[in-house]
Amino acid sequence: MAGNAGDGSGGRASRWSLVIWGGAGLVLLAPLVAMQVSDAMAWTVFDFASLGALLGGLALGLELVVRKTGNTAYRSAAVVALAAAFLLILTNGALGVIGSEQEGANLLYVGVVAVALIGAVVARFRPAGMARAMSAAALAQALVPLIVATFGADSRSLAWSPEVLGLTAFFAAMWLASAWLFRTAAAQEGLKG
Repeated sequence: MAGNAGDGSGGRASRWSLVIWGGAGLVLLAPLVAMQVSDAMAWTVFDFASLGALLGGLALGLELVVRKTGNTAYRSAAVVALAAAFLLILTNGALGVIGSEQEGANLLYVGVVAVALIGAVVARFRPAGMARAMSAAALAQALVPLIVATFGADSRSLAWSPEVLGLTAFFAAMWLASAWLFRTAAAQEGLKG
């Protein structure tokens, strides 16, 4: 990633920080407001802490991307990857992808996010390596229903449900979109060098 510390974009980064962290705060406040107007919403301190940790991780990732590179393709790729990870963890934790959130097979989705994260670290966040890491995450995402259908005795029938296949396709598409954008960023970097 090319740094842009000396390019005069400090004010722009500060504005992005305000938008990122302010947005995360507003999202965290939404359930609190909903609890005031509806009895159907009954969150615990743990629920708020979990969402706060997720939003904090997302905001931190976005902030780092904004500060470290001015490459639009790279930024877009990172935003899509962070959104995929955030939404996958949120969906899996709140509702469950395969059955309910209590279903043990859902732990495999933690592995999908781990593939993306470990791949990013191994690639040292360079665009070409990031493209490979996101492609690997898409493959891992697509393999989860197959693994559950093959080895998950209790949840075998759930793995091929239209909901699971639809969510699998949605998240795999997000990982692949991120990979494509990282490849675009790598090609742009190659043209400069």
